[in-house]
Amino acid sequence: MLILADLHLGKVTHFRKNGIPLPKQVEKDNYDRFSYLILNYHPEVILILGDLFHSHYNDEWEAFLNFISLFPKKEFILVKGNHDILDKKKYLGPNLTVYNEDFQSGPFHFTHHPEKHEHLYNICGHIHPSVRLRGKGLQRLNLPCFYFSIESAVLPAFGSFTGTYRVEPKKTDEIYAITEKQVIQVY
Repeated sequence: MLILADLHLGKVTHFRKNGIPLPKQVEKDNYDRFSYLILNYHPEVILILGDLFHSHYNDEWEAFLNFISLFPKKEFILVKGNHDILDKKKYLGPNLTVYNEDFQSGPFHFTHHPEKHEHLYNICGHIHPSVRLRGKGLQRLNLPCFYFSIESAVLPAFGSFTGTYRVEPKKTDEIYAITEKQVIQVY
């Protein structure tokens, strides 16, 4: 299973429609990374933990449907997030299943927003976590990260045009920062 959160597809087109010039390359980069993961790791299921699409309908939705049609034997599951506001009919697809609030599998409770569950480990998105690294010479660098606590895991935003929220880890937490070439444990 490939688990992603916060793709925010269509965000660039949304901004461009509102007069903010942004390069279309951002969307292409997202699809390139997405297809790389599918083609190289061969997941049977692709689980998206909300905010698949950024806002109101635009042509990028059709691009997404075309993209998943390239993988007819893969099962795409969307747990809807606060940005997934399209009409229900738009989410109909032969290999796309939509859950409104959560999805459970094994010992895991998958949601968009972080939620405590009495018996299951929560894996979610929504926060777009990042961690600040400091160097000896007052250098500072914010990097997106995977944030693991005792009760939940928060995935980084997959979309490259999303922004981040800096998390402050506790001693029991684990943080894995994402660099351009690797994922490294920093806490």
